[in-house]
Amino acid sequence: MNRIKKLTALACVLAITTGLVVGCGSSGSSSDKKVTLDIFQFKVEAKDALDKAAKEYMNEHKNVTIHIDTVGGGQDYNPALKAKFASGKEPALYNIGGPQDAQDWKSKLEDLSDQPWVSKAYDGTLDPAKVNGKVYGMPFDLEGYGFVYNKNIFKKAGIDADSIKTYADLEKAVQTLDSKKKDLGLEAVFALPGKETWVTGLHLSNVAFSNELKDGVTAFNAKTIDFKYADGLKKLLDLQIQYGIKPDGTNKSINSVDYSTQVEQKFSLGKAAIIQQGNWIYGTVEGVDKNLAQNIGFLPMPIDGVKEGSIPVGVPMYWAVNSSKDADTKKAAKDFLNWLYTSDKGKDMIVHDFKFIPALKGYDGDNLQPADPLAKDIVKYSNAGKTMPWVFMGYPTGWGQNKLGTDIQKYIGGEMTWDKLVQDSKDTWAAARK
Repeated sequence: MNRIKKLTALACVLAITTGLVVGCGSSGSSSDKKVTLDIFQFKVEAKDALDKAAKEYMNEHKNVTIHIDTVGGGQDYNPALKAKFASGKEPALYNIGGPQDAQDWKSKLEDLSDQPWVSKAYDGTLDPAKVNGKVYGMPFDLEGYGFVYNKNIFKKAGIDADSIKTYADLEKAVQTLDSKKKDLGLEAVFALPGKETWVTGLHLSNVAFSNELKDGVTAFNAKTIDFKYADGLKKLLDLQIQYGIKPDGTNKSINSVDYSTQVEQKFSLGKAAIIQQGNWIYGTVEGVDKNLAQNIGFLPMPIDGVKEGSIPVGVPMYWAVNSSKDADTKKAAKDFLNWLYTSDKGKDMIVHDFKFIPALKGYDGDNLQPADPLAKDIVKYSNAGKTMPWVFMGYPTGWGQNKLGTDIQKYIGGEMTWDKLVQDSKDTWAAARK
């Protein structure tokens, strides 16, 4: 299958009917008035690329000055964004998640329905950022996550990663790795970042709820949850706890493991064979070990009794323009986004510097195809129809990270039973939807 078909299949993950078209360039900024664009964004992995893009844009638009503030990784973006607005220093460009964020920030969202990139967005990608049919967010990119594994370690252990489809397959592979961890130079099979409640409360829980709820919009409209696949989620979590890196030897110490420790210190240095993360970690791994970066891939995140061999794929966040800003600032903010995602120079940076899989049509050139192994794996899973939606984008505000994620920390530390966690999850969801 050629590259165009591969990207078309990837877009179909989000119920997309495609037909790739050529993208347009920047609309340009006609005003010579001095404008300052303050950007408050969540993706730490994209900081350097965004800085580079801002400099390129300012070189072409001498009247625009861009300041970028990045909050993410080990910090919770949403509370930081609220604090930023409360301080009176409101950014011109910022990020929102799914339909819940679109409702929460409605009074500060500029209507972007008339923007030229809207017609290039794959069907379904804009739905989470719509309110009453109007578009209030531009999709960052398409991302996928799952269990990222070290191919060299798997090969040395004699494990065929392609044969892992079910939970039983995964468990068997993990046990094999554990039995050989000394010879493989492993501290443990997994590095579970218990400190990062977005990893557990959002991304991990999504594996269960994506099989209960159709998509993020369905999740947003759900008044209650059944938590049908709680037992399967428990198995997947318990596996990571049992075979995970424990700084002081206790389960509770898993809650001290953060994103940097997981990705940079354990996985990138070969101390852990598997981590739950997404294609956004490629640049970080490459910065530590270029050879390893070319020998990583995705394993599925399987739950007993549901679709086998799948990974979650979706839009991580949306660019939003602050509707409270003056007309010139809003115009410059819109133009910067259009330039970044549809100009020839911008598209090249989106693919090669940001290492994004675009959520817009128009990236059909041979030089604009996914190059890193994780992005290629996302295309592979998409071609095979082995994907699940990101329903966590429709969770009640703060529920995934602040409630479920915190309860998972208590469970890891032995302070809460799983039954209690499940019941609390149902109760707090229902209370949030009243």
